[in-house]
Amino acid sequence: MNRIVVVGASAAGLAAAETLRREGFDGTVTLVGAEPVPPYDRPPLSKQILSGVWEADRLALRTEDQLTALRLDLRLGARAVALDTAGRTVTLDDGTDVPFDGLVIATGVRPRRLPGGGARVLRTVGDALELRTVLRPGARVAVVGAGFLGVECAAAARGRGCAVTLFEPAPVPLAHAVGERVGRFLTELHRDHGVDVRTGVAVRAADDEVLAGADVVVAAVGSRPDTEWLAGSGLTVDDGVVCDEFCAAAPGIYAAGDVARWFNPLFRVAMRVEHRTNAAEQGMAAARNLLHPDARKPFAPVPYFWSDQYDVKLHAYGHLRGHDSVEIVEGSPARRRFLAAYHRAGRLVGAVAVGMPPRLVRPWRQAVALARPAGSGWTAV
Repeated sequence: MNRIVVVGASAAGLAAAETLRREGFDGTVTLVGAEPVPPYDRPPLSKQILSGVWEADRLALRTEDQLTALRLDLRLGARAVALDTAGRTVTLDDGTDVPFDGLVIATGVRPRRLPGGGARVLRTVGDALELRTVLRPGARVAVVGAGFLGVECAAAARGRGCAVTLFEPAPVPLAHAVGERVGRFLTELHRDHGVDVRTGVAVRAADDEVLAGADVVVAAVGSRPDTEWLAGSGLTVDDGVVCDEFCAAAPGIYAAGDVARWFNPLFRVAMRVEHRTNAAEQGMAAARNLLHPDARKPFAPVPYFWSDQYDVKLHAYGHLRGHDSVEIVEGSPARRRFLAAYHRAGRLVGAVAVGMPPRLVRPWRQAVALARPAGSGWTAV
């Protein structure tokens, strides 16, 4: 290979580009980014940026000198619009065809929007900075969707003195992700901080009557993988770019980060993970496997994510979806300090820690990894 193209210039794409250089690839590395700014970190957008603790200049993942040292053909402000797998080219929105011998797809996700217009979303640094300007003391803010993005936006808005109403169609927010008991704890945490949490309410559009009176509406109703540009490419797309356990979508074509749906042999399921740590780890794994096809290794991580809400930090390890039991194994939700273990079919598949030091939580990652089926031979990243 002489030319490798990485489409997507966030955590996964940057990790892939850096790994290519670290592994000795000396050819052309083209890094394509839809936004006109260098790669930056997204998790702080709904936390430090929205709350006003940070300014945007702290988001950069690498300095200008560090990016220069990678010797990248950097195409910022350019969006990929088509992929020709036979001709081995990526077409950009300015009509340019970029040839490749190897390709890493790391285009991430796009936020879902409420019909009708007028509701704000939070995905880019521009979104966060614009939203922050209207989160003024006394502003009436309606947050639609009580997933992790929604509850973090609600916490940030309350911290800025806004009157916040949080709408969620499910009976218990985040129950699908962390179980009902932890979901109820988080619900009460927000109510204790003055958020009007309304469950069982499905908001259909930005002009829904239940939103009447809101000065600001934030839509946190999920996301969809950014895969429209792959139509007609021949790649399998089904809730993301479908990949095997090596992150390969086709010969010489790999995917990483939020857009990748791959088979994780540690849990024996296909998954797509929208979390920062996974994006970086998968970007590295995809790049290594692309460069070394005869020595590929399955990507079998224990996923990790964290969330900050008010003065409470949450850490989670494992694949929690589809769990059939949850047990509080240490502490108590009443004291806002506890650890919950998640099981599926008698196997430990994850752990969530609330209000506990990270050093007390990290061993659970290894515990989840070691609970794999005997004789599987897989090693967690």
